[in-house]
Amino acid sequence: MSDVAHAEPVIGQAATRRLTAPRLLKSAGFRFGVIYAALFGISAAALAAFLWWSTAGLLERQTVAAIDTDSDAMVTVFLAGGVGGVREAIRDRVTGNIDDDAVYLLVDQHYRPVEGNLNAWPQHLPMDEDWGELKLDRAGVPALMQVHYFDMPGDYHMLIGRDVAVRSQLGRLMTGALLWAAAIALVLGSVGAWAVRGLFRATIADVSATAMAVSAGDLSRRVTVAGADDEFDLLAETINDMLDRITRLMDGVSQVSNAIAHDLRTPITRARARLEDAATHAGTAEVLKAAIERGIADLDGIVGIFQALLRISEIEAGARRSAFAPIDLGPVLSDLVELYDAVAEERGLRLVADIATPLPAFGDRDMIQQAVANLLDNALKFSPDGGEIHLSAHESAGRLVIRVTDQGPGMPEEDMKRATERFFRGETARNTPGSGLGLSLVQAVAQLHGGDIELSDAHPGLDALLTLGLRPASAARPALLAAALRAKPQPASRS
Repeated sequence: MSDVAHAEPVIGQAATRRLTAPRLLKSAGFRFGVIYAALFGISAAALAAFLWWSTAGLLERQTVAAIDTDSDAMVTVFLAGGVGGVREAIRDRVTGNIDDDAVYLLVDQHYRPVEGNLNAWPQHLPMDEDWGELKLDRAGVPALMQVHYFDMPGDYHMLIGRDVAVRSQLGRLMTGALLWAAAIALVLGSVGAWAVRGLFRATIADVSATAMAVSAGDLSRRVTVAGADDEFDLLAETINDMLDRITRLMDGVSQVSNAIAHDLRTPITRARARLEDAATHAGTAEVLKAAIERGIADLDGIVGIFQALLRISEIEAGARRSAFAPIDLGPVLSDLVELYDAVAEERGLRLVADIATPLPAFGDRDMIQQAVANLLDNALKFSPDGGEIHLSAHESAGRLVIRVTDQGPGMPEEDMKRATERFFRGETARNTPGSGLGLSLVQAVAQLHGGDIELSDAHPGLDALLTLGLRPASAARPALLAAALRAKPQPASRS
């Protein structure tokens, strides 16, 4: 007890340190913000590269294509008309170049000009490459030219180029615009990253605060659901469902503890009184033996209650899930009908059965048999003389449906909601034998097999509807339920 009491402040202090310590670089929110900023930056860079490729890059490709086309044409002209034909073609192109952005120069083997609008072969032109850019002074105006030079037949050399000053100016404008865009993207990315970090931190902070409150003992705290129907809301709803289940389990533990103390006190006190009375007043061995036997019977009842609790706990803990196998429940239920039909006759009741055959299922044969036996015990216990009990079993929409209906006093709606709680017993069951565990066991078996137990008013009587899954995938949630119920069927008390 003291260890737990000392552990809670430590947990709280550690959680507080996690929330307040300067761990920005190591925080998950910071990492998510950096990832967001990186993705934003990569997207902006990709967009900038596309814009460059579709503008300045397009102009460059068009220039290269025009020069290549001109070069091929000159070679063709030379092959057809010789130097004279090339000279005439150059004059025509220079004359027809309205934009005055083209340069042509044909030189001989000594690089002396033969024809063109350049006065001499550029001295600083690298001769080990076919393409290059030149800064030329054309009529007193500096120009940037992209040129292509190649050899012609007869030791002639040809240079063809285009003025790319416009492309260069556009490139500078694009570069400046993209730099500004990069700066803006950096600012927006940083702001977005900070916003993402803040959103992430706010959500996690709410979860952390709720977890710390729960660890401190406040089971009423829940994670706030923003109503956006996003992943954070799904996480919050899942955590809240988990906390609701924990609360129900804690309440169940408390109720079970109180019920055990209440329900076992009477038989223990009675057994003790009988044994004490026999020890004091028994005059003969027969009287003493009878008192001991009555005490043993009382203690056997107590042991039976604990055994039922253990079976339910084993089912909920998944103790024997490995025993699941494909089975045909038709013969199993028919055996139960044969067994309980004789009991019903002795009490003046009539048991009517409607069982489909075959009735395939997937699960633990003994557990299902135990659950149905508990429902039949319940129906026999509360049916009036001359009444009928109906048992039906069939497959419907991929589910196994087992229904047990009696003509007894039934159960108030408020009691139906609590009927599967351990040790719960309604007003109609106060004066009947039982421990209030029968329907709890039925519900545990139903949940193990991917189903449920539903109670409703039969007008008159009670209608108990037990549904089970038929296939392994629908047998149950992995972490829930399973147990051995190989003992003889135990009477179930109506809650």
